[in-house]
Amino acid sequence: MISQRLHDLGHAQRDRMAYIELRLRFVGEIRRQDLALRFGIQTAAATRDLGLYKDMAPTNIEYDGRSKTYVIGQSFEPLFDFPAERVLTWLAEGFGDGDPIRARTGITCDIPSKLGQPDLSTLAGITRAISHSCPVRIGYHSVESGRSEREIVPFALLDTGLRWHTRAFDRKSGEFRDFVLTRIQDPVVLKDAPVEEHERPDQDIQWTRIVELELVPHPDQPRPEITELDYGMRDGMLKTKLRAATAGYVLRKWSVDCSPDHSLRGPEFRLWLRDHLALYGVKNAVLAPGYSAATKTSL
Repeated sequence: MISQRLHDLGHAQRDRMAYIELRLRFVGEIRRQDLALRFGIQTAAATRDLGLYKDMAPTNIEYDGRSKTYVIGQSFEPLFDFPAERVLTWLAEGFGDGDPIRARTGITCDIPSKLGQPDLSTLAGITRAISHSCPVRIGYHSVESGRSEREIVPFALLDTGLRWHTRAFDRKSGEFRDFVLTRIQDPVVLKDAPVEEHERPDQDIQWTRIVELELVPHPDQPRPEITELDYGMRDGMLKTKLRAATAGYVLRKWSVDCSPDHSLRGPEFRLWLRDHLALYGVKNAVLAPGYSAATKTSL
């Protein structure tokens, strides 16, 4: 019933309900002024929104008359299912709160920056091409051949944990590839240019293929139960599904030992890929720690 009431609200009011819950759950309090400033509404409208939230979840919110602040209730049951990453980003950056640089939650939360950030003009050219499903002409710098002129058909952005890529069909090589955004220069969006059938995302086998991986505590770790807690494992295993196009990046980012005999050593290797053959046919599996050596001895 509550979910239906939320669904029936307008988009803007549902956003305000979500913000009230974020503040209550993760900060412990919210004032009418917080809501008014965040959404640019009058204090009277903020009061009505707080009253509506209390009507939908009476045990979630209480009013403290001394501080004139709404505080979290003793029997709090969330109405919204927020992804943890979204909450952490909000805590760290206050994104959407009118100032994307300075957090307004009062919670100290530090997220290290990536070493290389793409130029926003370059990023804008790529994202416009993605939005309009059209090619883009770029200058691209590669380690092997230096700068070259290319036409690509981008369809997605990819964060590898170290840098940002765009996944695109490359008309020069005739293949789907990852292009590092910081190496792209002078993008020209070819808005009216046609895109061939073989250049479309559904033809990218590495992108559409999903690999299922089973990760377990590394046998070299002295306390596997701690690894199970850290990664939310069930029955000593973490099952995850990844696009083949992203698998190598993710396994490298997570420092997963992908050797067949869990031979990698070091405190960073807390996870082991139980069946390295699950990566068979994954082009970027060479990025996964230990995988290259494993394939030579077992395939």
